[in-house]
Amino acid sequence: MALRRGYRFELTKLVSQWRLRLVFLACLLAPAVYTAVISRQTSLPADALYGRWMNQSGWAGSLVILVFMGTLVLPLLTCVVAGDVFAVEDRLGTWRHLLVAVRSPRRIFLSKALAALTVTMALLAALVVSSIAGGLISIGSHPLPGLDGHVMESGELARTVLLAWLSIVPPTLAFSAVGLLGSVALGRSPLGLLMPIVLALVLEGVQLMPVPVALRVALPMNAFITYRGLLTTPGQLGSLWVGLVVSLTWAALATFLAYRLFMRRDFTDLAYDGSGRRFVVAGLVPLAALVAVTTAAVAAATGATGSGIERSKLEAALATSFSHLYVLQTEELHRPAVTEAQLQATARCDKAGDRVVDTGPGADWRCVVTWTLPGATATGTAIYQLDVAADGRYVADGDGPKEVNGFFQIHTSRGDAPNPLWQFDGFVDLLDNPSKGTQ
Repeated sequence: MALRRGYRFELTKLVSQWRLRLVFLACLLAPAVYTAVISRQTSLPADALYGRWMNQSGWAGSLVILVFMGTLVLPLLTCVVAGDVFAVEDRLGTWRHLLVAVRSPRRIFLSKALAALTVTMALLAALVVSSIAGGLISIGSHPLPGLDGHVMESGELARTVLLAWLSIVPPTLAFSAVGLLGSVALGRSPLGLLMPIVLALVLEGVQLMPVPVALRVALPMNAFITYRGLLTTPGQLGSLWVGLVVSLTWAALATFLAYRLFMRRDFTDLAYDGSGRRFVVAGLVPLAALVAVTTAAVAAATGATGSGIERSKLEAALATSFSHLYVLQTEELHRPAVTEAQLQATARCDKAGDRVVDTGPGADWRCVVTWTLPGATATGTAIYQLDVAADGRYVADGDGPKEVNGFFQIHTSRGDAPNPLWQFDGFVDLLDNPSKGTQ
């Protein structure tokens, strides 16, 4: 009962802040306005995953919004909420009054942590509702190709998009816990408030480097993009489960460290302004040790080595996507029906010529896809230039023949539509360990 009263009191303090009300209003309106406006434009954010499909399906807008969440937006929201929930008492000098009223540091910590969690989840829910509603109202619920090219109908899209948003809750909790830790350890220092966004920028920089795959998936930042495995059939869920465990472990450890620092604090010191050394020793060092432990655990459990991007995996992913998208193009152009099995599509990829090992990310991948139509004696070929990112996402850009992937639009019975084979996104499971092929 006492904890409930404390929680209600802290929650009331948070929601009464005008800046949090403005942030909630922005979360409720900005995604809907963005998806509704951009989906009606001729110039679309093609660099973002599903950006080029925003004018074709309302679900694409929500997936585009999801792309930007883990980069800066959600860490920034945790700064505003969790990063300030303890520091505000230092700025106002109200710790003694709060302790007199509550008489339990443990209850104060739990009340503040639960209130911050509630507000953060409310902001995330507003983003979900707004991003989905904006696209569906503006464009409607239409099919989309998955990251393996298979067509996702409305029911599958609704389930997948909701699961994708649900998958970013654990890393959001991890950054929220880091915000609590910074707020407790650094007090009024601006660095305490900005700790989640600072951590996000550091980890984002690490993700951009060619680090081993075990380290990549052992960072909570990677958990923001593991939902991509939900967009294939069958789902590629290895990284998703690793990200879930890693994020929850980060959340638990950072919360415990914040709790321990809070319980050991001397509240009689009115000049307390945090301790950078104590924060490094009791906060950053344990989190760095956690990264080392989880990296070793992932490497031992999965056997993943190197970048995780290999020629054999890229060829298999490209051939699968091409097969699905070729069938989609055939249906849209009302050509004779064909199935993926009948096409027997294969891909042969090379990275920057014979002098370079065919592994790792880069924009210098060149692939040739071959297939055979039922009843035909000739074999079709299509050329693609691939830009493969370190996180496993690739963009395949068609380079001929023109009747297959040479034009960015095709004429269908419903009007002009994007050519599914001109340029498409794909996904390579970094933790997958296929049988070794020719390298």
